[in-house]
Amino acid sequence: MNEANHEANHQTNEAANHDPRNALHPIVLRVNGEKRPAIVESRTTLADCLRNELGLTGTHLGCEHGVCGACTVLVDGHSARSCLMLARQAERYELRTVEALEEQGRLNILQQAFHDLHGLQCGFCTPGILMTLTELLREQPDADEAAIRDALSGHLCRCTGYQNIVAAAMEALRRQRSEAA
Repeated sequence: MNEANHEANHQTNEAANHDPRNALHPIVLRVNGEKRPAIVESRTTLADCLRNELGLTGTHLGCEHGVCGACTVLVDGHSARSCLMLARQAERYELRTVEALEEQGRLNILQQAFHDLHGLQCGFCTPGILMTLTELLREQPDADEAAIRDALSGHLCRCTGYQNIVAAAMEALRRQRSEAA
């Protein structure tokens, strides 16, 4: 490497080191009922922070453009694509990931219905779908098949054809109503 190239590389590396997008920031996220500290770059997405900094690998990354729905988490109780939100933005919200769905070490109603009715195959899309349906079950306990399909319209599943997912969601709603009665 000649001297000019070496100097140019050094200047490029120095500029990158001082780029504010690369700055590290201590944050504290409220995830699944716990305060969780992390140190992230300005540009770190919530999905990357959950997986890489906090070890919550149930949140999957598919497209990283907000299209597939695999990275869906609940932000203040509402479905959100964690690949589109910066970790620093999430500090002001209560976050819930798929890891929080189990109840006392057991599958919750929705998870059990997915298990019983084979609502998953490879499972890659399942965490995001479960989070969206968790919101639906809470917000619309009388939802019908059309409402379920509408909620699922933001999720891509390459394996199931959605029928078993819809059937599992319908069964979870039935079980939820039965428990409430």
